[in-house]
Amino acid sequence: MTTESRIYWGVGIVSALVIAGSLLIPGEPRRSDDLPWHIEHPTPDSVRVFGLTLGESVANEAELRFKEEAKPSLFKSPEGKLIAEVFFEQVDLAGLRGKIVLTIDVPAAELQGMYERGLRMAATGSGKKITMTPDDIAKLRTWPISSLTYLPSLNVDEAAFLKRFGRPAQRIQENKSGLVHWLYPQDGLDITLGNGEKPLLQYVPPRNFDRLVNPLMANGSVLQ
Repeated sequence: MTTESRIYWGVGIVSALVIAGSLLIPGEPRRSDDLPWHIEHPTPDSVRVFGLTLGESVANEAELRFKEEAKPSLFKSPEGKLIAEVFFEQVDLAGLRGKIVLTIDVPAAELQGMYERGLRMAATGSGKKITMTPDDIAKLRTWPISSLTYLPSLNVDEAAFLKRFGRPAQRIQENKSGLVHWLYPQDGLDITLGNGEKPLLQYVPPRNFDRLVNPLMANGSVLQ
């Protein structure tokens, strides 16, 4: 699974009114940073979400935070770009189960070495997936998290996001898919909505927000 190839999961039907009123929170959260809108800024240009500071916290810390062993993966895109990720299949936050993908900030030379040492390679819909060696997997867990993608298990309407996050600074619609991105540059947040799919929330440090926006601008249209 990669954040570049969108994967959604089916769930049962849930009352839209209930969801809109609580935005994914069926009860009181066990801790405030279980909430996707609880975004902190340790420094003006950094983001802390779900108890993890992007650009500083590492995958090992995420495993302790989510109480789940992450599934590490290395991907090679059709353009030849290498991307290292760890995937949490079932995270329980504020009583709601969801999925989380962390992109790991691994130096280019290290990524290339992991690729060359890979044990197996399999084709995916968005390139190739490489099975890493145990040593490289252990090393991957020590590198900082560059982005966090949260995929809640429930569908949510736009009104609920407006209530919790406020109006986005900008909205961009993908030309090909029709999906709409709500952009909050001050929080490094991109919320992807549309086509009846589950929402996708991606967080990056604000200093890296252009890396999200530039591809969208090149392949989408700004909405009024």
